[in-house]
Amino acid sequence: MGEHLFRMGFRDEAAGYFHKAVKLNPDFNDAKENFYRVANWLVERWHFIMLNDTKRNTIYNAAIQDAVCLGSKSVLDIGAGTGILSMFAKKAGAHSVYACELSKTMYELACDVVAANKMEAGIKLLHMKSLDIEIPKHIPERVSLVVTETVDAGLFGEGIVESLIHAWEHLLLQPKTRGENGNCEKYGKVIPASAVLYGMAVECAEIRRHHRVCTKDVAGICLPTNVKFQSPACSSVDTEETVEPYTTEKMSRVPGGYLALTECFEIMTVDFNNLQELKSLATKKSGKIGIPVIKEGILDAIVVWFVLQLDDEHSLSTSPSEETCWEQAVYPVHDLADYWIKSGDQVMMEVSCQDCYLRIQNISVFSSEHEMDVGKDFCKDKDLFSLGSEAELCSALANLQTSKPDAMEQTCILESTEIALLNNNLYHESFKMAMRKVLSSLTPEKLCQAMDTHCQNNEMSCGSGQSNSEESIPEPFYVLDVSEGFSILPIIAGTLGQVKPYSSVEKDQHRITLDLISEANHFPKETLEFWLRHVEDESAVLQRPKSDKLWSIIILDVIEPSGLIQQEIMEKAAISRPCLKFFWVYTQKWNCWIIWCLLQSGGKIFPQYVLMFGLLVESQTLVEESAVQGTERTLGLNIAPFINQFQVPIRVFLDLSSLPCIPLSKPVELLRLDLMTPYLNTSDREVKVHICKSGQVTAIPFWYHMYLDDEIRLDTSSEASHWKQAAVVLDNPIQVEMGEELVLSVQHHKSNVSITVKQ
Repeated sequence: MGEHLFRMGFRDEAAGYFHKAVKLNPDFNDAKENFYRVANWLVERWHFIMLNDTKRNTIYNAAIQDAVCLGSKSVLDIGAGTGILSMFAKKAGAHSVYACELSKTMYELACDVVAANKMEAGIKLLHMKSLDIEIPKHIPERVSLVVTETVDAGLFGEGIVESLIHAWEHLLLQPKTRGENGNCEKYGKVIPASAVLYGMAVECAEIRRHHRVCTKDVAGICLPTNVKFQSPACSSVDTEETVEPYTTEKMSRVPGGYLALTECFEIMTVDFNNLQELKSLATKKSGKIGIPVIKEGILDAIVVWFVLQLDDEHSLSTSPSEETCWEQAVYPVHDLADYWIKSGDQVMMEVSCQDCYLRIQNISVFSSEHEMDVGKDFCKDKDLFSLGSEAELCSALANLQTSKPDAMEQTCILESTEIALLNNNLYHESFKMAMRKVLSSLTPEKLCQAMDTHCQNNEMSCGSGQSNSEESIPEPFYVLDVSEGFSILPIIAGTLGQVKPYSSVEKDQHRITLDLISEANHFPKETLEFWLRHVEDESAVLQRPKSDKLWSIIILDVIEPSGLIQQEIMEKAAISRPCLKFFWVYTQKWNCWIIWCLLQSGGKIFPQYVLMFGLLVESQTLVEESAVQGTERTLGLNIAPFINQFQVPIRVFLDLSSLPCIPLSKPVELLRLDLMTPYLNTSDREVKVHICKSGQVTAIPFWYHMYLDDEIRLDTSSEASHWKQAAVVLDNPIQVEMGEELVLSVQHHKSNVSITVKQ
């Protein structure tokens, strides 16, 4: 029931069912795994980080205390969350406190928190948007103070402008005019009072590889100039959907660090106590900013942060140089003819506030040396969007002269992890090598003959635009790629001889892009097939290519980009059908799904097996990002037991290379997941870990080695990997001394792996 509701979008209801199931049976692994996944949606992880930020809590508390002491006795908390700001106001002496929260889960949590702190009589909680609050229906009269922290890394993304415009028009008393004296209770004000947005141009390889395709050749496959890849953060300006025009990063922890190419500069100031200014934000024309470059480097992004001025005395900064719970907004740079900039150049950009988002667009570079703009406008033809050197420019111009006049242009929106994957040449070369070895072992003579034929056809098609289809074609090898998202592995497979590759991409724009890449690499149009067009039931994606044919290679996506094993990877094709049609058969004996029905003799699944590695670490950062630590961080308010019901023992999307932690052991193998011989998999295992350094074990980060065969492996923790790492965070730290041994209990159930310390 819970899983069905979650898929339909009823996350609160789904969480309720999963939570009840876990309470009734703490060993119910399926319910636990589903609850952990839903909990991440319901109570986002930043709640824990912010509540543990003592500095943030102290400064907000001080500003609210001052406002209440000066006479602001009626308070409305917009976007209350756990209700911490409402309770600050009540403790400061406010007579009437109202709090609204849209999320049902957070509203119910706030009710419990307020009651536990014995303030339910003095704080009225409303389960609704502030935009829907009416006087006197929901609150009796206008209030003298609005407190809110409905800001995101880009300041405006949580709708603070819209909610404050409504509040000033319908819920707040009129503001005090400049120079006017009188009791503050008669006037309205907002905390925070104002904000200043700042920016900085940076070079950052990590941002670059996630938002810009930096290669023109992937394992021998040419990426054509008429295909333009963009991440959602780069493309949102041109789409009809309201999408955040930025991504977010904790720049102080970004792998590989970053290089500031400009001084920090002021983008804009906004006064939250000025209704007219708030109204004009959305209608104001784009402003142009030019920033001098102080250091040469590659222009990868504009990083944005803000200073929140709560009142005249108290402020919070989200700068990357500050110790703060906040991430920064990152605007990746794209569409430049040349990304290399140097001292003396000017970075130009247009800034606006549209759809309640700060937008930074039309980024270009003005070079004083050449006295011309080498930005987006310089590159009129989209075919030249990623060219740098003069040689590349000449090559592209030649290509334009010889290319078809009606060549189709395609913009392909890829997730940042998909772009990082496309930039990972080792990944694609490894698959190419492993596939070649399998196909060579199946019928070496046939493969060599077919590869010769493919090369001859390729040469002929390069010269004449036609392929030699009159040759007698031997029976092909069938290769199926069921990777999640965009993948060019089927096209790479198609270069390895007489191969019939099938792609399982779902999006139309991805299929068009793969067709264009195939065409640019002189593949006959019918070479690449899209498997989901041949499958009536998409949930049963693993079937025979034809009734009398078997697959030579099947590529599975075993690890999620988050660092977890792909959900339902071992059971995704087992949907109550006759087993002979399907790739997996369930056996009670082995408690797993086996894969023999659809592979030809000698055929392989990639990866053939996966090894999971982990190590013991001491990391206060992981502890604070996973649960609220007592009452001291929340200034004596009892919040932790309630929000910690939604803590999950596994943290995902980690970068182990930049995670603040102290390793207490060397890496050890925790688990082997065998896809070719699943009867070798064990559901329970004990692992002894030797302690190399004394300290407190707080977490167990883990990652994987994916073996395409015994010699070719991919490491999900490598610098070029599109995968992140994950970690099990212990409920209670364990003190260890160098030379001791700790025993870990590793349990594997379907896609869920639990790791506990045996005491």
